[in-house]
Amino acid sequence: MNWTFKTLLAAVLFGAVAMTSHADDKVDKALIILTSDSVQSQGMALVLGNAMADHGARVDVLLCDSAGDLALKDATAPALKPRDVTPVQMLRGLMQKGGSVNVCALYLPNSDRTPADLAAGVGVAMPPAIAAQMLDEDTRVFSF
Repeated sequence: MNWTFKTLLAAVLFGAVAMTSHADDKVDKALIILTSDSVQSQGMALVLGNAMADHGARVDVLLCDSAGDLALKDATAPALKPRDVTPVQMLRGLMQKGGSVNVCALYLPNSDRTPADLAAGVGVAMPPAIAAQMLDEDTRVFSF
C-alpha cells in the first residue's frame, strides 16, 4: 500500500470510530440556568428545553434574577412568533413533560415574593443540589 492510501484508510477508520463514540454520548440530563429578562432569550431557552425533553432528556430549569418571575402564579409575558406562545406557557409545557423547575435560592429572599407566590410544582433550589447537578458528568448545563 502506498502512503496516501494508508493515510486515507486511517482517516476513514478514525472517523468511523469517532462517529460511533459520539453516538454513545447522548445527553440524558440537562440543566438550563435562565437569568435573562429578555423575552426572546427566555423563549429560546424554553423552546430548546422542550425540544430536549421531546428527545427523551430529563430537563431541569433553574430560574434566577428576573427570570424567576416566570415561576410565579401570576406570571405574564408577551407571546412570541411564530407560534404565539409565551415563555410562561413554554415553561408550564416543559413541566407537563416531566421537567422540574426551581427558582434559585436567592430569588425569594431578594424579592417581595414568598413560596406561596410560586406556581404549582415550582420549588426553591438548594445550592448543594444544583452544584451536584452542575458537576455531574452526565448532565449538560446550558445558561441563558
